[in-house]
Amino acid sequence: MEKVKEIVSNIKNGQIKPIYFLMGEEPYYIDALSSYIEKNVLLEEERGFNQMVLYGRDVSIDDIVSNAKRYPMMADRQVVLVKEAQDLSRTIEKLESYAANPQLTTVLVICYKYKKLDKRKKLYKLIEKNGVLFESKKLYDNQVPDWIRRVLAGKNYKITQKAALMLVEFLGTDLGKINNELEKLQLVLPKGTEITPTDIERNIGISKDYNNFELRKAIGERDVLKANRIVNYFAHNPKDNPMVVTISLLHNFFSQLLQYHALSDKSQFSVAKALKVNPYFVKEYQVAGKNYPMKKVSQVVALLREADVKSKGVGASNLPQGDLLKELLFKIMH
Repeated sequence: MEKVKEIVSNIKNGQIKPIYFLMGEEPYYIDALSSYIEKNVLLEEERGFNQMVLYGRDVSIDDIVSNAKRYPMMADRQVVLVKEAQDLSRTIEKLESYAANPQLTTVLVICYKYKKLDKRKKLYKLIEKNGVLFESKKLYDNQVPDWIRRVLAGKNYKITQKAALMLVEFLGTDLGKINNELEKLQLVLPKGTEITPTDIERNIGISKDYNNFELRKAIGERDVLKANRIVNYFAHNPKDNPMVVTISLLHNFFSQLLQYHALSDKSQFSVAKALKVNPYFVKEYQVAGKNYPMKKVSQVVALLREADVKSKGVGASNLPQGDLLKELLFKIMH
């Protein structure tokens, strides 16, 4: 994110603010910025006396202000990090008086995950005026592959489109989890490598051939043989391929296919924008749209809802989940 780069660049250039309020739904950037400040604002020998980490569940706003108002010892500034500050959401507005007149020799970092300040209230405006207010927004599914490519490019790696999509399909939009797996790959692959599905399979354990991404594609193409192979693999490896995840992803796909049928403009750009999907996937919807008319898509959505209920033990006569998935696949493709 450009805002993250700007904050880091300013700190490197000595433009350090007395308050950094890091908030929002995506914890990855909050952790990344607070970690950068923790490791880079003070010299190593200064941290013992001048760096303090507090946790929202253990302190009050008064405790935070009291620590922030201390003077540094044998250093130009001190750093006070408040982690899990969302635990103070009921009283966070009490920080208003400090935000109006912050201690200039203190760098106060508030990590306010999964929540955000009310823009209409005075605290928001005061921090915006006297410090840095950063909102870490959750990325959409279709934005994460590009994020993966940017992160790797910054470390002199490339990744194929399919490999990036495999990570998203397996790990979702949790940037922290994805970054951990990328760091594992960087430990075993030399710089300059283009990461492929085979690399993902060998080092992370995600099958490049037997995953929900490939199942969805096979179903969309009405490739009965390939879809059955994948479902049989899932049936033999239920712990690695929980049915609830498969049904959820297929339900999203066919729900979006309903939207696709309703579009008057079915060009790649229009479809990607309307369905909020990566343009890479548009061809899948175009192919599936030909293979599944709107009436059939509506039937499939109903089948998926029924299978979801059965997978949770309602009216399924205790059938193994692999058998339920095979039954579902037969009904979808016939």
